[in-house]
Amino acid sequence: MKKVIYALMLPLVVLSGLVLANREIKNESTAERKTEMKKWEVTPDGIKFKKWKASARGKKVLNGAAKIRNHISAFTNMEAVVTSLTLPVGSRLGFGVMARINGDDYIVKFEPEKSQLEQLHSLKVNDKIIIRSHVVSYAPKYSYPIVSCDYVERDRKVIFKRVPHKGGC
Repeated sequence: MKKVIYALMLPLVVLSGLVLANREIKNESTAERKTEMKKWEVTPDGIKFKKWKASARGKKVLNGAAKIRNHISAFTNMEAVVTSLTLPVGSRLGFGVMARINGDDYIVKFEPEKSQLEQLHSLKVNDKIIIRSHVVSYAPKYSYPIVSCDYVERDRKVIFKRVPHKGGC
């Protein structure tokens, strides 16, 4: 009976040791990230970014990103209206449109395959579309949050679905 108990406890001890070791590794990487972030914050770019975040323009962009964060996290449908077929002057985001979601304007960018371009070029101003995304980002260069679109539907027809990259990330 003692041998059975010892045989059952040994894997439990080993497993708990592995869990604790993994936890320490994660804590170290979090600490490293925090120290790197603090180093970056005192660089000219970091200072500039912090000033932008505190400005009215930065707060507007951050609030817009926060408004749709739940949809982004859950990968749920967001209703949008196309407001412009061109991106702001000087943008380097590739192909995209401007759209209004829940009363706020967003840059909606795509990474289309050549076969998907025709359908995306068929979008018009005031088109109502349904979009899904896993990512919303922002940058001081832009006055709008940036939604990296994974899926677009118009009139219940899929007009864009992001093709995953081959070979992993």
